Amino acid sequence: ANAASGASPDLLPHFQLEPEDVYIVKNKAVSLACLSLACRATPATQIYFKCNGEWVHQGDHVTQHSTDRSTGLPVMEVRIEVTRQQVEKIFGLEEYWCQCVAWSSSGTTKSQKAFVRIAYLRKNFEQEPTAREVSIEQGIVLPCRPPEGIPPAEVEWLRNEELVDPELDANVYVTPEHSLVLRQARLADTANYTCVAKNIVARRRSASAAITVYVNGGWSTWTQWSGCSTSCGRGWQKRSRTCTNPTPLNGGAFCEGQNVQKTACTTLCPVDGAWSEWSKWSECGAECTHWRSRECSEPAPRNGGRDCHGPELDTRNCTSELCTHAAPGAEDVALYVGLVAVAVCLVLLLLVGVLVYCRKKGGLDADVADSSILTAGFQPVSIKPSKADNPSLLTIQPDLSTTTMTYQGSLCPRQDGPAKLQLPNGHLLSPLGAGRHTLHHSSPAAEGADFVARLSTQSYFRSLPRGTNNMAYGTFNFLGGRLMIPNTGISLLIPPDAIPRGKIYEVYLTLHKQEEVRLPLAGCQTLLSPIVSCGPPGVLLTRPAILAMGHCVEASAENWSIRLKKQSCEGTWEDVLQLGAEPCTELYYCQLEAQACYVFTEQLGRFALVGESLSMAASKRLKLVLFAPAACPSLEYNIRVYCLSDTQDVLKEVIQLEKQLGGQLIGAPRVLHFKDSYHNLRLSIHDMPSSLWKSKLLASYQEIPFYHIWSGLQPFLHCTFTLERLSTSTCELACKIWVWQVEGDGQSFTVNFNIAKDTRFSDWLVPDEVGTPALVGPSAFKIPFLIRQKIISSLDPPGTRGADWRTLAQKLNLDSHLSFFASKASPTAMILNLWEARHFPNGNLSQLAAAVAEVGKQDGALFSEAEC
Repeated sequence: ANAASGASPDLLPHFQLEPEDVYIVKNKAVSLACLSLACRATPATQIYFKCNGEWVHQGDHVTQHSTDRSTGLPVMEVRIEVTRQQVEKIFGLEEYWCQCVAWSSSGTTKSQKAFVRIAYLRKNFEQEPTAREVSIEQGIVLPCRPPEGIPPAEVEWLRNEELVDPELDANVYVTPEHSLVLRQARLADTANYTCVAKNIVARRRSASAAITVYVNGGWSTWTQWSGCSTSCGRGWQKRSRTCTNPTPLNGGAFCEGQNVQKTACTTLCPVDGAWSEWSKWSECGAECTHWRSRECSEPAPRNGGRDCHGPELDTRNCTSELCTHAAPGAEDVALYVGLVAVAVCLVLLLLVGVLVYCRKKGGLDADVADSSILTAGFQPVSIKPSKADNPSLLTIQPDLSTTTMTYQGSLCPRQDGPAKLQLPNGHLLSPLGAGRHTLHHSSPAAEGADFVARLSTQSYFRSLPRGTNNMAYGTFNFLGGRLMIPNTGISLLIPPDAIPRGKIYEVYLTLHKQEEVRLPLAGCQTLLSPIVSCGPPGVLLTRPAILAMGHCVEASAENWSIRLKKQSCEGTWEDVLQLGAEPCTELYYCQLEAQACYVFTEQLGRFALVGESLSMAASKRLKLVLFAPAACPSLEYNIRVYCLSDTQDVLKEVIQLEKQLGGQLIGAPRVLHFKDSYHNLRLSIHDMPSSLWKSKLLASYQEIPFYHIWSGLQPFLHCTFTLERLSTSTCELACKIWVWQVEGDGQSFTVNFNIAKDTRFSDWLVPDEVGTPALVGPSAFKIPFLIRQKIISSLDPPGTRGADWRTLAQKLNLDSHLSFFASKASPTAMILNLWEARHFPNGNLSQLAAAVAEVGKQDGALFSEAEC
């Protein structure tokens, strides 16, 4: 309000009704009204409208006078009409507006401005939904961009001409951009969908989009094999399955493969037994009889055949001049005495052998000392000369990583000092037994082509990648070992005695690219880890191997359902374990940590970790990496921003790809938590010096669709920002790159470097892992074999005061897995194997030794006093 100089504000006119914004529909004029109340005794004397800065003619005003009943003050109401022609005269120059000005003897008062706009709604939608066919439980996004209009159109969706209400259906969500999202397609969602836009002018309908939700067929389980078609000899047996799990619907694909399998079978025919020829008659005995025998062996009865009938032995009297009844002579006595002497000698030899074995066994009973001696014992040491009365504790096995090595076991007893941890006496297993043994295995430096050539003869080789870039392989026996794919975080630990003694296995470990393996994902499922194969399949393991691989999930029990998937021999992916739930089999177990998972498996094969979000708070870790050319010969310059799953293997692949493209890394990678909110990822560039650079990007940002990122099946998603420098002498670039999820948090990159000189990150790589891809025998483990065996024999049996493997698991923060450890024959071995998988090659043996010693201190019976 503007008051005249010196006037009292109490005497100024006061508006009870001010003009408001209105829309002109078609050619109908609109009416603007002002209602003014003069305060105190001085009423408003005049009210006029001013439109777009010009006074409205007095004759266009309609004025009414009245009196306010509560105050008795006069009230003046003024109205004008505004036509479409008046508004169209200034259309395109500025918006049409009007306001009231009221006078009194004390001054003037102005009302608010009221804008008059011409309402309209275009006929054509900027984007309409399109027909689609989707698999059941797959997410659906139907876009809709309504026609341009004033006021802006409101959007609603129709399903088969019925209104879709997200408040009543939790599976439906309408985005701020008016797209209709079906979180998981259901059979009931098969319908025609129409986008409807409306405002005060009109109501427009988009073209209907037919959505068909189909179900691909799935095989049922195989029936049991039928009986053999013949009761004797060669025949056939078969089994069948049906495409009913589920049955294909709405044009879904029928099951691939055969519904009937046949195999040859052989039923053994029964063979009746038959007698052999009679033997010759024996000499006539003292009883004046002799005998002969025969056997049911030509043929012997088998496969249910009938046995021979008749006697096996035939005797008859041999009374003749040769039949005599002689008494036992001196020769018989000498024979009996000789037999007794031989028996006594055998018993003495047996006793000597037992004593020698027990003495050697006692020599193997070396004690494991407290934490300081355990720590020293864990270190690789050379064999020192032993004193006559105090030989060394034990001898550590040599490294068995060369092509052909000889191992000599040698153990000596020793006396422990006072207050040492005494582990129970017993046989300390030697890894190779007594004597000398020679182990032959493939060298880690063996040619990859030879190994691949051998694999190519196997049927499962067809599903393995060609080449050895992401493959590790070696030959292993009962000593176990380790395979690693460098710079990927992927490894396979084969613990001691996992391979049966006497067996030698040629084992491989390989990393698959997503485009090589078809991993079907349903609904909101997402790939959380690399796809890894270890084999050959069907290998018999007596103890679980441990497969280590990275993942990109921010795990929490309330936000995720995570499953371990394994591909069967028939090529289908099956859930073998649900993390956090009670395992349905003892063949698999998974330890999930912050950035890696450790899979215990007794069956080698192809594995992947798949998650399904239970709420929009679930998130995956993305690694954001920037690359740019190392040189800029032209005015144009490109910056590539990769959005990768946060696992080492993907980063390794991108770095190798960029090296081929001549790119260099700009800055260190950043981590972004990408939520399951159905919102896309946006990227934009800012703060470039406009006098030196300009962006060739037409839009203000670039966008990567949500489902492309969330599935995890497209590993190298990226956006390219093309810049142009205004002068060839410009060699420095300073800018910011923003990366954010729509309606979510963002990540900022500050880019500031010299194009011509800055190579600080040009050679940046993932830190190399220590060691070779294949390690065999003791060199693959940090804990010496003998000390490992002693710890196992001490902690596996239940101990007093809880001094057993359960306490060790608690001290190593593994007590949440006690039920799995308890299901195995040696829980302590499982704990030590997991420690090896998690801490190789940089694990702290001193901490492990201290934990073992602490377990011993809980049991006073484990302490003993002994002379040094």
